Amino acid sequence: MRGVAAKRLSAVEADETRSNQHEYNATKPMLAFLGRPEEKTRISARFLYLTDDDPEPIVEDAFLTLGNRRHGKPRAPEFRLYFPTTTVSLNASEGDLLVIAKKRDGGLLVIIAENGSSIGRQIEWLFGFADLAHPGFSVKSELETEQDRIEFASRFILENIGIAVEASEDTYLDEMLSRFNSRFPTTREFSAYARSTLKDLSPKDQPDLVLMTWMEREEILFRTLERYLIADRLSVGFIDPSKTVISPAGFPFHSDKEPDGIRKKVNGIDVDSFISFSLSVQNRRKSRVGLALENHLELLFSENGLRYTRTAVTENKAKPDFLFPGVAEYHNPSFDSLKLTMLGVKSTCKDRWRQVLAEADRIDDKHLLTLETAISTNQTDEMAAKRLQLILPRSLHQTYTQPQQAWLMDVEAFISLARQRQNS
Repeated sequence: MRGVAAKRLSAVEADETRSNQHEYNATKPMLAFLGRPEEKTRISARFLYLTDDDPEPIVEDAFLTLGNRRHGKPRAPEFRLYFPTTTVSLNASEGDLLVIAKKRDGGLLVIIAENGSSIGRQIEWLFGFADLAHPGFSVKSELETEQDRIEFASRFILENIGIAVEASEDTYLDEMLSRFNSRFPTTREFSAYARSTLKDLSPKDQPDLVLMTWMEREEILFRTLERYLIADRLSVGFIDPSKTVISPAGFPFHSDKEPDGIRKKVNGIDVDSFISFSLSVQNRRKSRVGLALENHLELLFSENGLRYTRTAVTENKAKPDFLFPGVAEYHNPSFDSLKLTMLGVKSTCKDRWRQVLAEADRIDDKHLLTLETAISTNQTDEMAAKRLQLILPRSLHQTYTQPQQAWLMDVEAFISLARQRQNS
């Protein structure tokens, strides 16, 4: 990003019935990355509306118009950003987070996130805005975030709102293509391979750092392999000769014509195959991260001497991700329930964290490990009230407020707790 500005929407900016202008005040610091045009200038923009209730953002491509409302007058210039009515603007409310960022290609990204939402907190953290209490824009020009953008947490947030971030480790591409026969291996195989490319890591000494390093390496390697395999598949195309449409004159229909007026013969597109391929890519991305996280945790727990059962069956066929010290102890009524520990694992929580509450009736105080940054205070307060302890790798604690950080648990502390109960 070449620059970014953020603020809380005022009532006039959010409620279109209160203003016919549809405008934001472009402050002087914003002009440092937006420019100072002599005439009104239309800038292409992608608008997004984000809320915790809907995993898919509302997205609409439109524009912002930057202009000096005092152009041609002796008074000091006063620049405004005028916006059209969009689905995004119609969903905006007073107090929502507004972020306007200039991308490297010159276009703008306009993000509006629901007030009090976890995704709003994540966007604030991502762009480095800690306090937006004052009414005007806070501005950061020439963001020093290129290194941050390749970090797991940052990329995770960006891709959750539909912004792709390239991450490449081409050094291992040939090795992966040979090892996996130019195909995607199982998640367990790929997790093991990602760990094998990293040396001198001690799961016993630094479990939080090790877990994040393993996840980061697997994510980069996966995207490298995925990019190659997808490009290879797309190069083949989705043509099905059997689906060619024949015209009454004996020629296939096509919108283009040769100079003599005869239609060109073109094979049909296999739309079903293309859609199936696209869905397989999306589903693989969604399921892989959670499974990778469980795979790495499994080895981390083993290396630290913990006994556990993965996806054991409890009441009503529920399957908690990890039970400590194991499923046999859990189903033994004479085993002290205070020595049992249950851990749910979700790469992102959203509202799904409540599922964990019903996965082990014998255990009153449950634990949930996630990689989701900056969950709202309302959500974490409700977790605490439901006796659910949230666990994150230590490096992600900084994305939470100070009161939240005092309550959070890291991976090392959880391992210590499970070991203490196991050995008592």
